[in-house]
Amino acid sequence: MIETIYVAGVDEVGRGPLAGPVVTAAVILDPQNPIAGLADSKKLTEKRREFLVPLIQKHALAWAMGRAEPEEIDELNILQASLLAMKRAVEALSISPEHVLVDGIHAPKLNCPVTTIIKGDQSEPAIAAASILAKVARDQEMVALDNVYPGYGFAKHKGYPTKQHQQALLSLGVTDIHRRSFGPVQAALLS
Repeated sequence: MIETIYVAGVDEVGRGPLAGPVVTAAVILDPQNPIAGLADSKKLTEKRREFLVPLIQKHALAWAMGRAEPEEIDELNILQASLLAMKRAVEALSISPEHVLVDGIHAPKLNCPVTTIIKGDQSEPAIAAASILAKVARDQEMVALDNVYPGYGFAKHKGYPTKQHQQALLSLGVTDIHRRSFGPVQAALLS
C-alpha cells in the first residue's frame, strides 16, 4: 500500500492594500477528488471564485485560514506579517502537512519542508485553491468594512491605494484598519 503524502498549498491576499488584514489560506487537496477549474484567483471572475469556495471547502482533505491584522503589519512589516499569517493557516489545518508549497519566493518557517514556487497559483492546484479561499474571504471582509467605514470605498477597491481611497484618506482621515506604516497613510496622518 502506498502511503499518502499530505501536501498543502499556501497563498496570501492583501499585501498591497493600505487597509485591512493580510489573509492567507492553506489547502490540502484530495488527489482522488480533483476540483475542476482551479486557477490563480486573480484570473477568475468574482462569481467563479465564489462558486469554487464551497467546492474547495467540501472536497479538500483539509483547509484553514490565517491572517495578520493591520497592527501586526505595522509592527512586523508586510512581508513578515504575510509569513506569520501563512504559518497560522498551516498550523490551523486539521491534518498536518508533510510538505508545503508556497506561492512566491518567501516561505514561512514551518515544521516540515517548504517549497516556494513563483506563480505557484498558476501551476499548483493546491496553491490556486488557497488563493481563491483567501481572496474571497478578504474581499467579503472589506465589503463588510465598507459599511463600518462609509466613504472610503472599501467595497469597491478592497483597500488598495486607488485615487478614490487616497482622497478619502485625506478628507475623512485614517481609520483603525489602516496600515500606518504605509506611505500614503503616513502622509494622511501628517496632513
